[in-house]
Amino acid sequence: MLNSKAITDALVGCDEKKVLDLVQNALEEGIKAKEILNHGLIAGMDVVGEKMENEDMFIPEVLMAAKIMSAAVSILKPLLAEEDMSAMGRIIIGTVKGDLHDIGKNLVAMMLESAGFEVYNLGVDISPDQFVSEITDRNANMICLSALLTTTMPMMQQTIDAVIKSGFRDRVKIMVGGAPVTQEYATEIGADGYAPDAGSATKLAKALLP
Repeated sequence: MLNSKAITDALVGCDEKKVLDLVQNALEEGIKAKEILNHGLIAGMDVVGEKMENEDMFIPEVLMAAKIMSAAVSILKPLLAEEDMSAMGRIIIGTVKGDLHDIGKNLVAMMLESAGFEVYNLGVDISPDQFVSEITDRNANMICLSALLTTTMPMMQQTIDAVIKSGFRDRVKIMVGGAPVTQEYATEIGADGYAPDAGSATKLAKALLP
């Protein structure tokens, strides 16, 4: 039987050796990789996300937990492929054209990946046309737009307009975030959701892609 609480607690405590040992032991006991991922690791990152929202954990610790999660998932990956583990959803994330900030966006990408989503991080300075072409190439069902400058926020609107023009709006959810972005602005430009931080972004993505 999987001791999911031990894995979750070790992950939240950023104890890499313990997490990897527990994952390896669970596999040796014949527990399915999917069960270890969902009930131990993803559950742990859910707690990390909540703690980040409540300011009980800060970015360095969250990054450490995400790094440990990634190391644990790399052990499980070959087995997950055999078990036909389908991702919760395919998400494209990028910082909009004209903006070169990526620390917050990268943290969101890591947290989404840790939550079981297939994430394609396009980087920074991404044009509306690039987002649209990636929707087709990746068969994505969500795009996440980040902006850290008030001067680049209008590019979020232009990206959403480009998605509408392409005819893909019905098949993708659009989430926006970044320091100057607000819920009011997200509503004004027609986004499906806004998240102020990586923890709430993950929660929102799960709500938008049930």
